[in-house]
Amino acid sequence: MKIIFDCRYTRLGRHDGISRYGARLVEELAKLHPVTMLISDERQLEMLPDLPWVMGPDPTAITEPWVARTVNKYQPDVVFTPMQTMGPGGRNYALVTTVHDLIYYRHRTPPRDLNPALRLLWRAYHLWVGFQRAVLNRADAHLVDSETTRDLMAKYRMTRNPMHVVLLGTEQPETAPDRQMPATRDLVYMGSFMPYKNVDLLARSLASLPGFRLRLMSRISDAERERLTAMAPEGSIEFLNGASDEQYNDALTSAFALVSASRDEGFGLPVVEAQALGTPVLLSDTAIFREIGGAPAGYFDPDSIESLVDAVRALDDPEEWRSRSLASAEWAKRYNWPDAARQLLDVLRDAAARRSN
Repeated sequence: MKIIFDCRYTRLGRHDGISRYGARLVEELAKLHPVTMLISDERQLEMLPDLPWVMGPDPTAITEPWVARTVNKYQPDVVFTPMQTMGPGGRNYALVTTVHDLIYYRHRTPPRDLNPALRLLWRAYHLWVGFQRAVLNRADAHLVDSETTRDLMAKYRMTRNPMHVVLLGTEQPETAPDRQMPATRDLVYMGSFMPYKNVDLLARSLASLPGFRLRLMSRISDAERERLTAMAPEGSIEFLNGASDEQYNDALTSAFALVSASRDEGFGLPVVEAQALGTPVLLSDTAIFREIGGAPAGYFDPDSIESLVDAVRALDDPEEWRSRSLASAEWAKRYNWPDAARQLLDVLRDAAARRSN
């Protein structure tokens, strides 16, 4: 069985979520079965494992619906893509795509920093599920990151094809974390500033949490920075504006907790990244976070500052903090790339077999 793994979403210089997902998954998959990577820029190889590769078009190009014309030349039995938009038509191979979430069909407010024309296009694209449904039905199978997303896809009849839950992985420390409650009162947030992420609640809560500091890891526009700063006591928010992997790891290992008030997620990778390091997590009380964060996490009402403050204060006891830290690290062991790769290989074999029959 010849497998081609779509690595065209690999970022240059530094991974984002999808880029890291693809790079780590292809690395572990190659330990189990020969894999050929599909790239669109040779500079992507700097961020990928040393594996055989072939060239394809940019996945954001207007030619993407006809990408099979290129991929057919490499004669794969099955192709895996970490996104759902790879052109499915005219192919001579099985195609397995990934659906990470359906967030933007439920939260249709576009990013604040888009210009008015792009905001209009963004809204129009996410008003109708029909386009994505048609694309998904022309593939052979789909990976989803969570049972929550699988159930939503079934509810909205997104595809007639098999859907397989394959949990994302995270880097596991060599030795199990054994931590005490830190002296800092740092609350870490990693994620975008889209409206549904509800970062406003985190900022406004700081007035009721004297001594605590909110550390925002991600890149942020000047306008958004000013807006959030105005909501919180002076000096209570630190903007790292794009933390490096090292800065992010250091922030987590010294944090009081990782926090997210997001109203929706497809998975929530920062949650398990923090838990793997023994950092407690405090999350909005949603179905996806209940699934991913499990019993060790603390939960609060995403519409209530008081509820968030109570969740933070519940960790003030050193014994409670340590207990949650140990439980978090144990829970996070279920999120690992080798297990994800083994499950993916089973899905690819099944899709290729069904395609050939």
